[in-house]
Amino acid sequence: MKRVTTITLFMLSLFASAQQQSIDQKVNDLLKKMTIEEKIGQLTQYTGDNQATGPITINPNKQNEIKQGLIGSMLNVIGTKYTRGYQELAMQSRLKIPLLFGQDVIHGFKTTFPLPLAEAASWDLAAIELGARVAATEAAASGIHWTFAPMVDIGRDPRWGRVMEGAGEDTYLGSKIAYARVKGFQGAKLGDLNSVMACVKHFAAYGAGVGGRDYNSVDMSERMLLETYLPPFKAALDAGAATFMNSFNDINGIPATGNAHLQRDILKGKWNFQGFVVSDWGSIGEMVAHGYSKDLKEAAYSAITAGSDMDMESNAYRYNLAQLVKEGRVSIDLVDDAVRRILRKKYELGLFDDPYKYSDPKREEKALSNPEHRKAALEMAEKSIVLLKNENQTLPLSKSTKTIAFIGPMVKEYKANMGFWAVELPEVNYDKWVVSQWDGLQNKVGKNTKLLYAKGCDVTGDNKDGFAEAVATAKQADVVILSIGERHDMSGEAKSRSDIHLPGVQEDLVKAIQATGKPVVVLINAGRPLVFNWTADNVPAVLYTWWLGTEAGNAIANVLFGDYNPSGKLPMTFPREVGQVPIYYNHFSTGRPAKDENSTNYVSAYIDLKNSPKFPFGYGLSYTTFDYSGLKLSSTKIKSNETIKVSFQLKNTGKVAGEEVVQLYLKDKFGSVVRPVLELKDFQKVKLNAGESKTIEFTIDKEKLSFYNNKLEWVAEPGDFEVMIGTSSADIKLRSDFELTAN
Repeated sequence: MKRVTTITLFMLSLFASAQQQSIDQKVNDLLKKMTIEEKIGQLTQYTGDNQATGPITINPNKQNEIKQGLIGSMLNVIGTKYTRGYQELAMQSRLKIPLLFGQDVIHGFKTTFPLPLAEAASWDLAAIELGARVAATEAAASGIHWTFAPMVDIGRDPRWGRVMEGAGEDTYLGSKIAYARVKGFQGAKLGDLNSVMACVKHFAAYGAGVGGRDYNSVDMSERMLLETYLPPFKAALDAGAATFMNSFNDINGIPATGNAHLQRDILKGKWNFQGFVVSDWGSIGEMVAHGYSKDLKEAAYSAITAGSDMDMESNAYRYNLAQLVKEGRVSIDLVDDAVRRILRKKYELGLFDDPYKYSDPKREEKALSNPEHRKAALEMAEKSIVLLKNENQTLPLSKSTKTIAFIGPMVKEYKANMGFWAVELPEVNYDKWVVSQWDGLQNKVGKNTKLLYAKGCDVTGDNKDGFAEAVATAKQADVVILSIGERHDMSGEAKSRSDIHLPGVQEDLVKAIQATGKPVVVLINAGRPLVFNWTADNVPAVLYTWWLGTEAGNAIANVLFGDYNPSGKLPMTFPREVGQVPIYYNHFSTGRPAKDENSTNYVSAYIDLKNSPKFPFGYGLSYTTFDYSGLKLSSTKIKSNETIKVSFQLKNTGKVAGEEVVQLYLKDKFGSVVRPVLELKDFQKVKLNAGESKTIEFTIDKEKLSFYNNKLEWVAEPGDFEVMIGTSSADIKLRSDFELTAN
């Protein structure tokens, strides 16, 4: 049987190789027929006339240019009707090269899933991959070939609004999620009718902008870049990502769009990336504003020589590249390489065989009304919710509760639950498509439970006129649920915030409701970690619900009443105050580490604030409890070509079934360069029934022990290590030591 399988795999490999050779031949044949203007057309992308995510280049001649083969790609064109219309224009061009249609399909298409950061809180790779698979199925059925996702930037600063779009602060978790999302978007292979090309962004280090300010400069060591910020990109490439997008920021003084070290040396060189690189919106032209390029012509020169293949919306290539080739400053070979990469993907998608294969209105209607997609969105939303606090078993609520007061500015929102970067389809009535939190609660409770409502206040502003009504409503209830947070459009691109406290007077509303003496549950809706110290310290139960998408209301209700036991764990550290930012768990130790929270005398500490975060990376509670015991290591000494098996017993010691995210951390005690105090190196999400036990196993190998030394060599140095098993980065349950010896 094994031999048959091996032969089958060998034959499939030969077939794939022959198919790729055939595509390459077709690309080369087509390239020979193209004029320089037609080649540059393939490197040019324009937006449609709606849903722009940047400054639109006004071009009244857009349709004629498509007919002339001077535009190769478009974004923000949604629906089979519109994609077919534009494709018909392309089929009037001399060489009939089909258009590519791209779209920001970030966390769902019509069926909206939780924000990517919220999905990361699930630590459920299979569910995350399924979410991307559903999004790809719907998008591809609507004429989309290409999504500008996943964003795999490491985000350690919650002031940066785009943390909502990534997987958080950790390189290991971020790499696993990057791989899962690419697999979800692209499916079995490009060209399938339910597959879209992934675009891994933003290359690179965009999440490290100074001050958490979007589009800002990045200055970091090469070792930090290689070890912390690039691994998720490499994981996405290993998953087969078709395209990359460069980033807006400069890194160490060179704009990423014109950075040959990133794009030529690392991505297309060391990593041997065979897909193409697209600029971010107008980022080629923005090198002029950076003060790096004198004008658009020089920006075009810098971008094409650095390895940027497609120009999104700046028109730098469109109007300057031919002249640069004519002057001999840019080799035609560079242009041909970029065009070849793009044409290859169009062939792989099957667009030359059938330009309209993704523009079938019947398939579109069927995909956008598939009830299984909503089920997947509901399950993902449930898994994304994080239980931060639950004193006196306030949660789950009893289904026999007589009166519930549901208070706050988020309670009856519909569209807001979709969060930032949601795709908006003009024909969809989102007040009927999205389940509000109020509707979710109504769907859950029986006829014997009375629901009361008061808004209380707005998200922003200082108006407290609604407090009296809210307090009076709360006094009539057996339990109060407060839904507060930041607006859905307060996190996202260009949404950096210097103050990440709960906005407006919402925390004053919490104080007023808490003063009634009623049991209070707070739901916090946000796209980033927020600061809410009074609420965290005084309210008995807090759920971090992020923005959960189409099924938000049902998911929240299921968790509130215990039909789903929350299992989410934080993918980012939550600070006590903005002054701690940037804050992350895997920091270096200093020569004067603080011994404890009260140690402030000539140690690395604040004199006015604890060093520890409010909620640590990996933190999240459950309605049940888990016991960790019996840690065993298969060996306490290994050579670099050997492995250690780590095992222990996990037991559900509570009264209900639940899932625990078991986290394995390692510490390299002494290195040739300073190492982090601990690093996540593996995890498992384990479901156990009440009273059930299970043996959990991990494997530690050379790869998990390796790092970049001061010569930028990827090495595992002989020495002493500590293995830690925990329920969060700050709650380590089991520890042991081992040694890596020289071979």
